[in-house]
Amino acid sequence: MKICFCCAVVLAFAGWAGAQQAPVPVEQEPHHHVVLKNDSVLVTHVVIPPGEVTLFHTHSYDRAAIHLTNNMVSFQQPDQPESEQMPAKIGEISASTRQGNPLTHRVRNAGPGPFEVIDVEFLHRPAQASTASAAAIAAENPSARIYNWVLAPGASSAQHTHERPYLVIAATRTQLKMTGPDGKTSTHEMKAGDFHWVESKATHTLANDGAAEGQIVELELK
Repeated sequence: MKICFCCAVVLAFAGWAGAQQAPVPVEQEPHHHVVLKNDSVLVTHVVIPPGEVTLFHTHSYDRAAIHLTNNMVSFQQPDQPESEQMPAKIGEISASTRQGNPLTHRVRNAGPGPFEVIDVEFLHRPAQASTASAAAIAAENPSARIYNWVLAPGASSAQHTHERPYLVIAATRTQLKMTGPDGKTSTHEMKAGDFHWVESKATHTLANDGAAEGQIVELELK
């Protein structure tokens, strides 16, 4: 009887300890792989195998996300029931605004394959937001504007200018050709999830130099 009682106490304590586990900062969550951190942004490549769930983790800033895979996922905040499963689709873009307390949650991947997303946290809101947008805005928050280019083979964007630092992210594999106003070009073979950070002002067009449709997303700081 004494042994059974001790086992029951240990199991109860273990359950209590698990329930009380403190959330971790997003960059310490094992499924979130930091691929870039500078004074402006924290970029993580999130990879969750099917059937797995992340630790509870905390997002402390305005954010944006670009989905790289098709999956069914659910979300849960501490002391709240888990959400219903919802689809995540390749090329889906979201922008969220921190309001009040940081967001703490965990994410479950119901499959069918690995869940992958590029998650970007903007570490500073601008003291004064820029007034000019580079192109049609696909999504935005107080920290950044997002431009979405879905390009057929051989198609190109309009020429546009980025006044402030920005990220170029491939949502799908794309043979990306960038052309400046002087006519000089550079071509980059980009896989889904590849990105490039640009600090300086830039004027360019983006073209798909490949044989299949491609999607490029630009996130420009305000």
